[in-house]
Amino acid sequence: MVFPVTLKSYRKYIEFVALCLLASALLWWFGRNLDWREVAQRVSSANPYLLIIAVVIICLAYGVRALRWGALLKPLVPARLSDLFVATTIGFSAVFLIGRAGEFVRPVVLPMRDPRVRPSASLVTILVERIYDMMAVALMFALNLIWFKPVVMHEISFSRVRMVGFGMLVATILGLIFLVWYRTNSAWLIEIMERRVTRWRFVPQRLVKLLMRLLEQLAQALRVLVNARELAETIGWTALLWFGIALANFLVMRAFGLHVGVSETLFVLGWALVGSLVPTPGGAAGAFHAATAAGFVFLGVEKELAAAVSIILHLVDFGPAVLFGVFYAIRGDLRLSRLRTLVSPAEDFENPVGEVQVR
Repeated sequence: MVFPVTLKSYRKYIEFVALCLLASALLWWFGRNLDWREVAQRVSSANPYLLIIAVVIICLAYGVRALRWGALLKPLVPARLSDLFVATTIGFSAVFLIGRAGEFVRPVVLPMRDPRVRPSASLVTILVERIYDMMAVALMFALNLIWFKPVVMHEISFSRVRMVGFGMLVATILGLIFLVWYRTNSAWLIEIMERRVTRWRFVPQRLVKLLMRLLEQLAQALRVLVNARELAETIGWTALLWFGIALANFLVMRAFGLHVGVSETLFVLGWALVGSLVPTPGGAAGAFHAATAAGFVFLGVEKELAAAVSIILHLVDFGPAVLFGVFYAIRGDLRLSRLRTLVSPAEDFENPVGEVQVR
C-alpha cells in the first residue's frame, strides 16, 4: 500500500533529521576530549555480574510501570496486565528509537490490544504518569541536595545546582496544588472553556470535541489525587519504581568500582534524568551522556571513567525496552504498519471504538 506524502509528513521528517543532528552534535561534544582507549578499557573492566543484576532490575521496573499504569487507568477502564506490559515496553522502545515523539506509541498500542481502552484514556493516564515521575524525581533530587556534599573545587557551581533543585521542588508543589484544584473544579472549568473555544470559528469542531474529551478524562484520571486508597496505591508503585531504578544505577556505578552511596547515586540520577528530557533519538543520545558525566564531575570522577559509566548507564536504562520491543514485534504483537497513524495522532484519539485506523 502506498501512502501519499504530505507537507505534514515532510515536516516530521525534517524534525527527526534535526533531532538526529542535535544528537550527533551532543555526542561529539561529549566525546571530543576523551581518550577512547581508556574509556573502552574502563568498560571492559566493569563487573559483569553487577551489570546483569542491574539489567534484571530494570526489566522488573517495566513490570512495576505496567502495574502503576493499570492503577491509573482503573478510574477510567480496567486493563489486563499483560497488555499493559507489552504496550509499556514497546512504547519505551519507540522513545529510544525516535525520541520523545515515540510517546504517542504507548497510547495507541494498548487500544490495539484491548479495544475497551480508548486512546484518549490511555493518553491522559500517561500524562498523569509523567506528572508522578516528574514529582518523584524533583522530590528525590531536591531533598537529596540538603545533605549532598560536592568536592570543594565545585562548591560555587554547586550552589547554582542547589538553587535549581529547590526551584524544581517548589514548582512540583505548586503543580500538585493546581492539579488537585483542577480535579475539584474541572466541571465548571471545562464548561467555560468549551463555551469560549466553540465561538472560535477558526478552530475545527472535532478538535474542540477532542480537547474537551481529553480534559474530562484527565479530570477523571486525577481522581487518584483525591481518593486516599488510589493515591496510596499509585504512590506506592511510584516509590517502588524509582527505588528499583536508583538501585540499578547504584549497581552500575559499583560495577565500575565507584564508592558511592545513596546520596551520590540520587545526585547523578537527577542529572541523568534531566538529560533524558532532551527529545533526541537514541534515548536522548548525547544529552543523557553529557548530563550524566557532568553529574560525575561533582563527585570528582575523572572524565574517561565518567564517560564509561555514563555509556553503560544509558544502555542499562534504555536497552531492555528495545529488546522487549523487538521481541514483541517479531512475535506479532505489533504490526509496525499500523503505527503510521501516529503521523496524525488526533485522528486516532477520535476513533470511537479505540481501534487504530489505517488509511
